[in-house]
Amino acid sequence: MEISSKTDDVKVEHRSSLRETVVESGRAFTRRIRWIDIGFIVLFVVLLIYTALTSENFFTERNISNILRQNVPNGLISLGMLFVILTGGIDLSVGSVVALAAILTAGLQADTSIPVAIAVALGASAACGLFNGIMVARFKLEPFIVTLATMGAIRGGVFVISDTPQMPADPAFRRILGGFVGGGGWLDSLAVAAVIMLACFPLAWIFLNRTTTGRAVVAIGGNKEAVRLAGINVESKIILVYVLSAFLSGMAGILLAARLGISQPSLGSAYELDAIAAVVIGGGVMGGGGGGALGTLGGVFTLGLINNLLNLQNVQSYYQQIVKGAIILFAVLARRKQR
Repeated sequence: MEISSKTDDVKVEHRSSLRETVVESGRAFTRRIRWIDIGFIVLFVVLLIYTALTSENFFTERNISNILRQNVPNGLISLGMLFVILTGGIDLSVGSVVALAAILTAGLQADTSIPVAIAVALGASAACGLFNGIMVARFKLEPFIVTLATMGAIRGGVFVISDTPQMPADPAFRRILGGFVGGGGWLDSLAVAAVIMLACFPLAWIFLNRTTTGRAVVAIGGNKEAVRLAGINVESKIILVYVLSAFLSGMAGILLAARLGISQPSLGSAYELDAIAAVVIGGGVMGGGGGGALGTLGGVFTLGLINNLLNLQNVQSYYQQIVKGAIILFAVLARRKQR
C-alpha cells in the first residue's frame, strides 16, 4: 500500500510539473507581441496603402483573388515551417516535397482514381517528414544538414520518377481543387484552395494554444531540456513537426498542380525561402522560442503583398529574390534579441 501511495504521489508531481511547463509556455507565447511585431503591422499597412495608390488594378476583385490563390502554397508550407522553427529546427526540403507530391498526384491519375493518387502523394510526403524527424530527433543530427541532404535527394528522386511534365488525367481534379467555390457574388472569385489554406491556420492556432502537444512544441524551442525533465517525450514531438511540415508541403504541391493543370520536377524550387521569410516576418524566431499561426498568416500576406507590388511595378524576378533575402536578414536581425 505504501509503494502504491508513493507511486501516486510521483504521478501527481509529474502531472503538476507538466502542467506548469505548458502553462508557462502558453504565457510566454502570448507575450510575444512586441514593438517589432507592431513595426511589421505598420509595414503591412504602409505597403497596402502605397500599392493601392500606385496601382489602379490592386483593389480589383480579380487581383485580390489572384493574391489569395498565389499565396496558397506559401501559406501551407509556411505553417509547416512554423511548427519546425518553433522547436528550434528548420526544414529545407519543403520545396522538393512540393514537387514530389505534385508529380505523384498528376502522374498516378492515369492508372488510378484521384483520391488514391492524392493519398499516395500525401503518404509519400509524410514519409519524407518522418525520415527528417527521425534523423533529427533520434540520431541528433543538425536539422539544416539533414533537410539540406533530403532536399537534394528528394529532388533527384522526383527527376528519376519523371523527368518530364505530368498532366493530370482527370479534368475533375483541376475543376474541383483548382477551381472556385462558386454560388454567385464574391464566392465566384474565392478559390477552393484558398479556403483550404485559410482553414488550416485556425486549426493550427488551436493546436498550438489549446492542446498539450501543441504547447509542448512551443516549449521545446524555448528550453528543450526543461521540457524533457518535465516528462514530455521531446523526440516524438520533434518527429511530429517534421511530419506535419512535409504533409502540409504535400498538400501545397497537390493544390499547386490542380491550379496550374501541370506538374514538373522543378516545381517548388526556392519555396523554402518564402516560407522562412513569412514565418520570421510573422513573429517566428529562428532557433525557436517565438512565433504563432496568426502571425505567420500575416507574414504570408505581407510577403504576398510585396510580391504583388513588385509584379505590378514590373520588377524582374531576380530583383524580387534580392528583396526577399534582404527582408529575411532584416527580420532575423530585428528579432535576434527576442529569445
